[in-house]
Amino acid sequence: MSRAARWTLVLAWLALLALAGAWLAGNLEVAGDLRRFMPEPRTAEQKLLLEGLGEGPGSRLLLIALEGAEPQQLAAQSAAIRQSLAADPRFALVANGEAATLDQIPEGLRPYRYLLAPTLDRQALDPDYLHEELQARLQDLGSPVGQWLEPLLPSDPTLQTLALAEQWQGAATPTRRHGVWFDPAGARALLLVQTMAPGFDPDGQAQAVEALREAFRQARGESGSDIVITGPGAFAVEVGGRTREEAARLGSMDTVAFVLLLLIAYRSWRAPLLGALPLASGGLAGLVAVVAGFEAVHGITLAFGFTLVGVAQDYPIHLFSNQRAGQSAWTSVRALWPALVVGVLSTCIAYLAFLAAGVEGLAQLAVFTITGLAVAALSTRYVLPALLDDGSGRGAFADPAESRRMQRLWSAVQSLPRLGGTAALVIAILAAGVVWWMPGHFWQNDLSRLTPVPEASLQADAVLRRELRAPDVRHLAVVRGADSEAALQASEHLLPVLEALRRDGVLAGYDLAARYLPSAATQRARQDRLPEPAALRGALEDAVDGTPFRGDVFEPFLADVETARTAAPLVPEALAGTPLAVPLEGLLLPYGDESIALVSLSGITDLHTLEAALASHGARLLDLKAASESLVAEYRTRLLWTLLGAFALLGLVVAVALRSPPRVLRVLAPMVLTTLVVLAVLRAAGVELNLFHLVALILAAGLGLDYALFFDHAGDSRANQVRALHAIIMCSLTTLLVFAVLASSSIPVLRAIGGTVALGVVGNFVLALLIARRPVAGREAAA
Repeated sequence: MSRAARWTLVLAWLALLALAGAWLAGNLEVAGDLRRFMPEPRTAEQKLLLEGLGEGPGSRLLLIALEGAEPQQLAAQSAAIRQSLAADPRFALVANGEAATLDQIPEGLRPYRYLLAPTLDRQALDPDYLHEELQARLQDLGSPVGQWLEPLLPSDPTLQTLALAEQWQGAATPTRRHGVWFDPAGARALLLVQTMAPGFDPDGQAQAVEALREAFRQARGESGSDIVITGPGAFAVEVGGRTREEAARLGSMDTVAFVLLLLIAYRSWRAPLLGALPLASGGLAGLVAVVAGFEAVHGITLAFGFTLVGVAQDYPIHLFSNQRAGQSAWTSVRALWPALVVGVLSTCIAYLAFLAAGVEGLAQLAVFTITGLAVAALSTRYVLPALLDDGSGRGAFADPAESRRMQRLWSAVQSLPRLGGTAALVIAILAAGVVWWMPGHFWQNDLSRLTPVPEASLQADAVLRRELRAPDVRHLAVVRGADSEAALQASEHLLPVLEALRRDGVLAGYDLAARYLPSAATQRARQDRLPEPAALRGALEDAVDGTPFRGDVFEPFLADVETARTAAPLVPEALAGTPLAVPLEGLLLPYGDESIALVSLSGITDLHTLEAALASHGARLLDLKAASESLVAEYRTRLLWTLLGAFALLGLVVAVALRSPPRVLRVLAPMVLTTLVVLAVLRAAGVELNLFHLVALILAAGLGLDYALFFDHAGDSRANQVRALHAIIMCSLTTLLVFAVLASSSIPVLRAIGGTVALGVVGNFVLALLIARRPVAGREAAA
């Protein structure tokens, strides 16, 4: 191919990549909902787990402590933060223990206060009650809050609006000092914030946390105080930041190391540049496929997909190491192509298990990886040779078979004993024995063990939850109903039970939908207790008698009561767009043809008594930790069966390609044996395996299959074996470096993947060398 033709091909390929990048820039939408990586729930507990984690009130809570200044300063800062965030649309609730205000009640709901508050359940709007309330208002007007209360009195002389706001503010009742919540020691001011963004919306949570920090910076001034923020949203922001930092650091280290290794191995600046072409092509192609096939690309797919496609760095390395004088790059790649195709097909088959696993996130990873590997292989086959072949007849890089250093290394390898069938069987039995009989749990089902949140942050969260009486993140009570009305009635029946349990110290607090919206039946019963206009006017005239108030001042009050008396009861749909919609939607959920009402619980001290009391009144106590573990276990079982089928298909592909039972055994044995050995090492080290170890084992198995295939492909030619040894050493070194760096991560998921693949690379390289390599022909061996 002429120089002009080569440059034309390069420019055309780069233009195609640029077009793909431009298309992605206009169509790429990144999602952060972690539920995309969780399997479809099959039980009520599992469904509630996903709903509760993503949409429930507990997932939206941010717990805040202000510390490091005088209590009066902290109280003032708490008030300033609450005032700053109260009108921010990113927050559904900002509570710090301050007295409730009229602004907390949407104007359209204010006439309904006597239907929503429980006042009429125990008190009639008669002259005695109204007179007593008016006398109390006289005292209020003479107090420091009188100027603030005066505008409210004409429409609400009984202050039911404020009572309702207090009722909606939450069940948390920490110590109050200087008008706001404090910890028991009086050293930290406390706030409780509920975001509008769901727990599984990392972008929304990040915006809320940043708004909170900005409000604190403005309130702090020069006081030197500090802020502590915990809760699911805060942890998601912290983890996201750490993950991005580590990804950038590890990615930079991997890139530098990859470039240096290729420069050292091939002594040419062209090697890292050309070697990056299949990687870039595969990564862009995989991303385009996911964007085209799914509504949004998950951030995990974006980050981890490029790691999986990184396996494609082996493809150009094999081509580079098989360059030789007198043979064009096209001839070299045609000779390598059968082994490369089998390797790519086998790896893609393994990832087909993810595509069939029924989890959108893993399906995205499968599409990304399969497309990326296929395009990387095709670019190695049809583009790289044109760029390598300059028509001079010389290879683009020095032939490893002519290197004295490689000759000496090959001779040392030849002196190693080959691993026979008996020895391999003994290793397999020993490894399987360690895997089977090693004490301790084999699988890790506890998702919390995978969290990269620092222990100090988790302890701070536990302390704040106790001080704020925040909802327990593990336990939830649930009642069912035929519809939302029936579910609300069922939750109302729990109110006296829960209040008794709170008085007895079984729990510290609770929250349920009926606290925000009583059932329609309860609202109608309260309407029946509201007096007709003439009766109420007469009661009010009697009540103002002997007070400084004039009766005509309270016309707005009379109008509101009549509106409440004649209006249709409020239903959940009527609250859409109001601040009440967020907590209500998190506590009252559709479930198939039914509805369920959740009860969040805090400060549980006697789980058995609580469970028994709830069960006796038709409610069920759910353990979300147990639900998450069952969800993981069920999904893992399905995935393992899918993988078993994938590996059977993989073996069939290898058998059809090699058409020789001894060769098939030599190629598959290192992969199978290494998998057993890695499992044994992990079990001996006391590691409980999780789904990410499983992903890593699949990745390592694909690498091992490649090593064995190319050792076998080299045949019995000494020169070809030296070239294959050079290529596989380079492949294993670059991969080992990438995943060894990953194993140093502070993030448990990345550490599990990195350590497992690094072990697999070492094991696969050694065993492929000892099993898959063929004996050299007699004359060449003697040479």
